Amino acid sequence: MKKNDWDLTALLNAADPQASLAERNLWLVRLLEWLRQAPGEETAAGTPRPLVRLKHLLNVLERHPEHAWAFANVIGGVWNDVDAVALFAEVGFAPRMALWHEFLGRLRRRLLPATTDTRDLADLFELLFGSDGDEAWMAAIDDELLGRLGLLFRATPDDGWRVEARAAITVLVSSVHAAGLAGLLRARMDAQAVQDKPFHQLPAAWEAVERLLQRHDTEGLAPALHYLRALLDRCRAAALTVPEHLEAHGVSVDLMFSIEQLTARMDRIEALLACLVSAHPQRELLRLVTGLVQVVHERRSLRTLFARHYSLLARKVAERSAETGEHYITRNRAEYRDMLWRAAGGGAVIAGTTFLKFLIVLAGFTAFWGGFWAGVNYALSFVVIHLLHWTVATKQPAMTAPAMAQKLQHIGRDDGVEGFVDEVTHLTRSQVAGILGNLALVAPIVLAVQGLCWAAFGAPLVGVKEAQYVLHSMSLAGPSLLFAAFTGTLLFAASLIAGWVENWFVFHRLDSAIAWNPRIVATLGPARAQRWSRWWRANISGLAANVSLGLMLGLVPALGSFFGLGLEVRHVTLSTGQLAAAVGALGYGVMATWPFWSCVLCIAGIGVLNVGVSFLCAFKVAMRSRGIRLADRRRVYAAIRSRLRREPLSFLVPPR
Repeated sequence: MKKNDWDLTALLNAADPQASLAERNLWLVRLLEWLRQAPGEETAAGTPRPLVRLKHLLNVLERHPEHAWAFANVIGGVWNDVDAVALFAEVGFAPRMALWHEFLGRLRRRLLPATTDTRDLADLFELLFGSDGDEAWMAAIDDELLGRLGLLFRATPDDGWRVEARAAITVLVSSVHAAGLAGLLRARMDAQAVQDKPFHQLPAAWEAVERLLQRHDTEGLAPALHYLRALLDRCRAAALTVPEHLEAHGVSVDLMFSIEQLTARMDRIEALLACLVSAHPQRELLRLVTGLVQVVHERRSLRTLFARHYSLLARKVAERSAETGEHYITRNRAEYRDMLWRAAGGGAVIAGTTFLKFLIVLAGFTAFWGGFWAGVNYALSFVVIHLLHWTVATKQPAMTAPAMAQKLQHIGRDDGVEGFVDEVTHLTRSQVAGILGNLALVAPIVLAVQGLCWAAFGAPLVGVKEAQYVLHSMSLAGPSLLFAAFTGTLLFAASLIAGWVENWFVFHRLDSAIAWNPRIVATLGPARAQRWSRWWRANISGLAANVSLGLMLGLVPALGSFFGLGLEVRHVTLSTGQLAAAVGALGYGVMATWPFWSCVLCIAGIGVLNVGVSFLCAFKVAMRSRGIRLADRRRVYAAIRSRLRREPLSFLVPPR
């Protein structure tokens, strides 16, 4: 029989208490499908469709005791044959407290079909309540309908669910006890919060409550229950100090997942206790089952899993990038002049990078090795610039965007808007200073080297053929602007890698290991070990950003060509150096031609896209990681336009 062919008469006739467990489970799934498929004419105003059919079902069963008997015995038989502890203690929880293990489990449940041939009520529960609307109609069940539902569970032992609930609490308490004493979590809990060892006391406190529940000792139950709940509160408070530790000492998504699982298990214990001690537990049981339905639906979502657990890591990465980005923002004339000088130094190094790139191309490597050595060339150049405390302008936006996002926390106030506009002006002129400083030296140095080679050897270092290719490849009519936007995404990716590496370095306390590891101290000596520790802590982010950026600029286009993607990189400083090399090879007369000025305009666009794309990507991640929504965009844009009208030069040159 097809799914849509089931009607109430067929369901009632198919209710067979003597059928196999798989058939009875399938019958229950069909019943829930029938409840959800109420046609429009059966729906009362404001009443969810499944409730309309549920009331109709109860009316029919109350008029036909033979059907009610079969119906109740099918449900009672399923309850007796399945493991209900799994429903209370395992639904919504990962078998292991590891994020990627949970991801693989969710992926398996999404891709592989489930079966009703199971004795695990947790698995059956996911089949029964597979619709996203189940939680809403269950929450709408009123007291009158809740009382009538007892007809469906007449064959189920009255205390059967209590036995399973107590066993589930035992399982949950064991899990909480083990997780709270695990070294990775315990070492990161606040010492004051675990001073009285609440996790140690939890199993004994539950055993005392369980004995009183079994003896129905209501007089002794109240203080024992109060003590157990107080312990749970202290355990929860101790667990919630772990995220605070991670905020300060590096984030681990696996640890955050473990904390979420730990607190959720304690919430489940509280919900089960509420059912066990209630004089009228029907409402509490319904609330518990509704919560389980919600958990089942949430656990199907892969996006929710990663969005929730990587948000903290994204914020920490953004914050670490923000700390670095503050160094790239100039706020007065002294800092502006310093930025010009440091950018000029970066431009001088990039001039050498330009010639090495041409030599690597002339060497005729295969695509991969050509990309690899080009990436090494870029990475070494960027690392030299970093170690000399110089700068490359296009690296700034991805680092400065998170620093600007911090200003948006106070965007609701007028002074917050003005502070943000101030930061926009600081950033814009910092970018201008960086690009001007880079280009001010890269072009003259490349031209000078070309001229020296003409004078010494009668031929330029970069030949005519390569020069003509440069004019052709960087034409305004070509795809260079698209490649420039693609390069902006690589600049952004490098900032994420830098933030992640620094977070990993801090989380694993490698700076402390360098300073205090016995073998390292014996090799370097105490004073040098301390200096190395401080140096690596200060430079790990910069080194990761520069090495990753260089390698991506070289390797990503080579790997893209393997898949037939004709990707190239367009970096404003490198492109300027290449154009200067072309002028040095073809002569200054080429500067009077359209192909040259087409390249000049294209380089201007490359600079805007390198800076703009990397900044926008980083700014978006920084805002999302902080949960910031820029609701009053018009007010911000109006403030920026007002500043442009009043002080246009402040976006280019710092005021006196």
